[in-house]
Amino acid sequence: KMLNIAQKLLDRNSSRTMPSKTRSYNRVIALLVISAALPVAESFGIAGDSLRGKHSLIKSLPKVPQLAHSSPLFVANAQDAETIDSPFVKNLDAEMKKAQKKREIYQKKLSTFESRLEQLEQKKQEYLQGTKLGEINNNFTETTLRSAVKAMMWRVIAGSVTFITSLKVSGSMAVALKIVGSDFFSKAFTMFLGERIMNKSQAGRKTGADSTGRSVAKALIWRLFAICNTLTVSFFFAGNLKMAGKIAGSDAIFKTALMVFYERVWAKIEWGKEYSVEFSI
Repeated sequence: KMLNIAQKLLDRNSSRTMPSKTRSYNRVIALLVISAALPVAESFGIAGDSLRGKHSLIKSLPKVPQLAHSSPLFVANAQDAETIDSPFVKNLDAEMKKAQKKREIYQKKLSTFESRLEQLEQKKQEYLQGTKLGEINNNFTETTLRSAVKAMMWRVIAGSVTFITSLKVSGSMAVALKIVGSDFFSKAFTMFLGERIMNKSQAGRKTGADSTGRSVAKALIWRLFAICNTLTVSFFFAGNLKMAGKIAGSDAIFKTALMVFYERVWAKIEWGKEYSVEFSI
């Protein structure tokens, strides 16, 4: 509309009957309007070259290149943002890449948890169906941490008994401490290994806990090894085979009974057990 008004003002100036002062005034007004409106109009492809061709004064105005947009009312889209080489856009691209990487990581974690939930749900359904179909054998395994705690706690109990026995037989506090010290670390490690080996067998675990027979068998097997270990250590520090034999054998029966009781207490503790349910109809 502004360009049409300017066009009419310039067309009137062609009339010879119009006073020269009025023509000059119209020309100034028209040029002011065109200077403001023409560059904007040309940039959107509205004004053509017809107006420039008709009037020599307009030819002197710089021509604004037309923007590559289909509509005068436009917003920057994704393609425009990619073509803009600015630090702000680059920073946004970098942040978007970081967000995409984090999203991929969390999606992997989410899929892992969903898979785990499906497995647990399946086990739950199998368990519930098994209770209705027949008998359930609650076999289980012990975690590594449970085995380590059992081994260390037993060494504290058994080490105290060994210290009293060694002190009583040798009559030397130094010898008793040496025997208990070396005995503690060697037996703690070997008992831990024994627990892990025994853990691979499901004998005596059909009721969800170690049976009494299993506890007795473990105590006897361990006592056989412990006597050999204590005998060797005692002979090394005491230097007397007879004294070493007394230290190793005097508390054998007491420690065996004590370990059976210790195993029965742990059989009632659920911490560190991982059940693997087997069904039988």
